[in-house]
Amino acid sequence: MKNIFLFILALLVVPAVFAQQKKKNAPQKPRMVVLTDVSTWETDDSESLVRLLVHADLYEIEGLIFTTGWSMDTLHTDFMGLIHEAIDAYEKDVPNLIKRSNQQGFLADESRQKIGYWPSPAYLRSITVFGSRNMGNKFIGEGNNSAGSDLIIQLADEKDDRPLWITVWGGGNTLAQAIWQVQESRTEAELKTFLHKIPTYTITDQDRGQKTDYAISSHQWMRREFSEDMLFIWDESAWKYQNGTGKSKWEEYAAHIQNHGNLGTVYPKYKYGVEGDTPAFLHLMPNGLNDPMVPSQVGWGGYFEKGLTDDKETSSFTNHQSPVYDTSRKYSTYFYPATFNNFAARMDWAQDGEGNRNPIVVVNKNAGIEILKLQAKSGETILLDASKSHDPEGDALSFNWWIVPEAGTYQGEVSIPESDANSIKLELPSDFSGKTLHVICEVTDNGAPTLTTYKRIILEGK
Repeated sequence: MKNIFLFILALLVVPAVFAQQKKKNAPQKPRMVVLTDVSTWETDDSESLVRLLVHADLYEIEGLIFTTGWSMDTLHTDFMGLIHEAIDAYEKDVPNLIKRSNQQGFLADESRQKIGYWPSPAYLRSITVFGSRNMGNKFIGEGNNSAGSDLIIQLADEKDDRPLWITVWGGGNTLAQAIWQVQESRTEAELKTFLHKIPTYTITDQDRGQKTDYAISSHQWMRREFSEDMLFIWDESAWKYQNGTGKSKWEEYAAHIQNHGNLGTVYPKYKYGVEGDTPAFLHLMPNGLNDPMVPSQVGWGGYFEKGLTDDKETSSFTNHQSPVYDTSRKYSTYFYPATFNNFAARMDWAQDGEGNRNPIVVVNKNAGIEILKLQAKSGETILLDASKSHDPEGDALSFNWWIVPEAGTYQGEVSIPESDANSIKLELPSDFSGKTLHVICEVTDNGAPTLTTYKRIILEGK
């Protein structure tokens, strides 16, 4: 009987290993943990969870932690079932989703996943746990450990050079408790090592009521005590844009997202807004647009600068007021069609097992999502050639080259002649020495729906 079991296991695992070997040059996924206050009265968490799961080949999801939030100061344990409901739907759709990357089965070891690998439902269930059961920093400390806080510590302790992104869709007190546990049990140097490992993106500050003083929130405690060692992003712009725009464009979600596959059937209609938590993982999207560890670069999850936060006491990367708020909103508006189309195309795959896939961008023979850095002299003309870019379905490609002025240090005007060509010649200004310029190569196919991929080029003046 044991030999039969091993034979069956081999049949399941070997094809998956073979499929993964074909992607051996693919980069590893960004690591992420989700803290979610999913509930029936705030449906946007369930909506964001569906979007995350149809992008599960792009993220190493290492924790789905159910915690408190704005409208749930004490954990309602029954709502944990909403996470499992989404995973159950994913289990039914994943045979179609894996066709997107020609995956056959699942790996026996699902740690250190590479981009293109769809995790097994069993793996996702194994990392779904409860977090802190009560809201607010008054509960941080002795007696508040949870499976969620323990899991965060365990994951951060792994020998893995990748940062462990904590994406906070609800309250972050489970994360705060993990920090407290490490602070109590380790040296100051070990605490710093832990903090450096856990960059955090929070959707507003939900460890408090919506109109409650920030002083009760564990978010404020984390920002105040650990701002020098912890990369902490507090978004107040991107989520509001997504929430409101999704609501105003709900017909598109009803037509292209709801009832597409089994995941579409568990995508609920909005009650207040649509997918307000989605920017937390869009910021990490490995699409060639940005380095998540540099929040000022601009990505699908918004734009941020380090400064005083909305509580007027602490600092973090934030966008709560103009002009940073407006800059973030400008880019959210620009990227919205691309982010929605990405979602819609993947829901097609969930339903039909076929659909459109994103183009592959190649600039100066450099493929992949890694940022391309080039050194250049003042006055030099730089050739950026994306003519080798291609599309998996053979779709025709269009090009758009543009500059992100907020991300670089050069403050003058730089124009891009023929910005819609597949290659450009960029003449650098005479005072470019010691400055940087961020150029985006944006490539869109003509499939249905149209899909976009990016390549960021950072020019560094010698």
